[in-house]
Amino acid sequence: MKVLISFFSFFLLLAGCQDEMPDPVPNENPPAAEVLQYLALGDSYTIGESVEATGRWPNQLADSLQSRGVDMRVAQNIAVTGWTTRNLLDGMEQSELADSYDLVSLLIGVNNFYQGRSIEEYEQEFNELLDRALALTGNQPERLIVLSIPDYAYTPFGANTPDPEAISVGIDAFNAVNRSNTEARGIAYFDITPISRQGLDEPDLVASDGLHPSSKQYTAWVSAMVDDVRRLFP
Repeated sequence: MKVLISFFSFFLLLAGCQDEMPDPVPNENPPAAEVLQYLALGDSYTIGESVEATGRWPNQLADSLQSRGVDMRVAQNIAVTGWTTRNLLDGMEQSELADSYDLVSLLIGVNNFYQGRSIEEYEQEFNELLDRALALTGNQPERLIVLSIPDYAYTPFGANTPDPEAISVGIDAFNAVNRSNTEARGIAYFDITPISRQGLDEPDLVASDGLHPSSKQYTAWVSAMVDDVRRLFP
C-alpha cells in the first residue's frame, strides 16, 4: 500500500511539473527571405560597355529595388557588345540558365540596325527572344520587362557619322517593332530613347568611349522605371 501511495504521489508531482512548463521560446532567427533572381538579356547596353559593373543599369535596377524592400540580385547577365538578336538567341542556347527567374529584362536591336540587317528579320528573332524570355519567367508576362533601343546619333560617335538623322529614323523604326510586339503580349515596355537623346546637350550622359551611355545615363533609365518594376513585387 505504501508503494502504491508513493507511486501515486510521484504521478501527481510529474503532472504538476508538466502544467508549469513554460511556453516554447519563439524562433528569434527565422529563415531569411529568399533572394529574388534577375536575368538580364541584351548587348553592349546591358553589359555596360565602358562603365564599371556597379554602373550597369541591371545592377543599378537591382540595387534600387533592394532600397525599396525587394531583395533582388542579378543572377546572370547574358549580353555581349556587338550582339544582334541572333547572337543573343545563340548565347542563350550556350548558357547554363535556371529553369525560371523572378525578373527578366530584354534590350536588343541596335546592332541589327547598325549591321544593316532587315527589320523583318529583327521582328522574327525579337519574337523568338520574347518567347524564350517569357518561358524563363514561368510564363508570367508581368515578370518580363523590355527596354527600347537608345539612339546613338546623340553621341560624339554618332554625331560624326555622315547622316546622324538617318540613325534616329532607323532606331525609331526598330523601336516601333519591339514596342508593338511587346505591348501586344501585355509586357511592360520602357521607352528610354528620349533620355539617350540628351547625350549631346549633357555630355556626362555618354561614357568615355564617346558612344555608349555613362553610368549616370543608366541611373536616369532606372529612375524612370524602378517604381513601375517595384509594383510587380507586392
